[in-house]
Amino acid sequence: MSALARRRFLKMHGAGNAIVVLDLRGSRARVTPGEARAIAADPCSGFDQLMVLHDPATRGADAFLRIYNTDGSESGACGNGTRCVAYAMLDDPAMARPVENGRLLLETVSGRVEVKRVAERSFTVDMGRPRLAWDEIPLSEPFQDTRRIELQVGPIDAPVLHSPGVVNMGNPHAVFFVDQDPDTYDLGRIGPMLENHPVFPERANIGIARVSGREAIKLRVWERGVGLTLACGTAACAAVVAAARLRMIGRQATVSLPGGDLFVEWRADDHVLMTGPVCPVAEGHLAPELFAEAG
Repeated sequence: MSALARRRFLKMHGAGNAIVVLDLRGSRARVTPGEARAIAADPCSGFDQLMVLHDPATRGADAFLRIYNTDGSESGACGNGTRCVAYAMLDDPAMARPVENGRLLLETVSGRVEVKRVAERSFTVDMGRPRLAWDEIPLSEPFQDTRRIELQVGPIDAPVLHSPGVVNMGNPHAVFFVDQDPDTYDLGRIGPMLENHPVFPERANIGIARVSGREAIKLRVWERGVGLTLACGTAACAAVVAAARLRMIGRQATVSLPGGDLFVEWRADDHVLMTGPVCPVAEGHLAPELFAEAG
């Protein structure tokens, strides 16, 4: 039987993202890709991201966080999910531990992430420094200027989308800036092709963004390993960084996604901070039969 059978989970929303938090601290259990897919397939525990808590690997951290997409692949970062984890670790009776000043330090495969409470159900996540060099994103070939790279969709003389800015915010992102409403683009059709484009050896999150003011961006996202999503925190951060590099905005903006708004600030010390809400939805226990064919 899977070590995950009958484990309690907490389901939440972070600006529309479906987030499931699973606490495996104090055990040696690990989630396999097959088990992640099985959890995602159950309507009760379905998620955009599965956030799994493990014991910290280094002194001073509160937990080690592994992040899984619906297809079972691991993600390097999830800002919306990290806010949900913070709420669970501070307020959920089964997961909470003593913490000073409402601040948490979480380890991920992409590095340490600090998160702090700013209101009862609102948190700020320090997403760290954006990676902007072509081999850090990564891209499959050199581009000296990653503010706009040579990539387009549609006819060469009349492309539907072209010249995205590329940024790594724990995950690789390509952001296409457009003049019309992002809702008018068929991202459900375009997204899979661009996610798996050869220029992105680790695949990429695809954003279509419209700058509507010096501190306002409307954004839709096709998320790597997930698909169309109501919100994506790292994509919101990438959109602000990409727009600021092109001098389309300053260094902060409210990013409006289908699931809600996120506030993003690219500070002078190069760290990107993202602030947004959390919303508890449900809790339950993972049924043993979920894992019968998980492998």
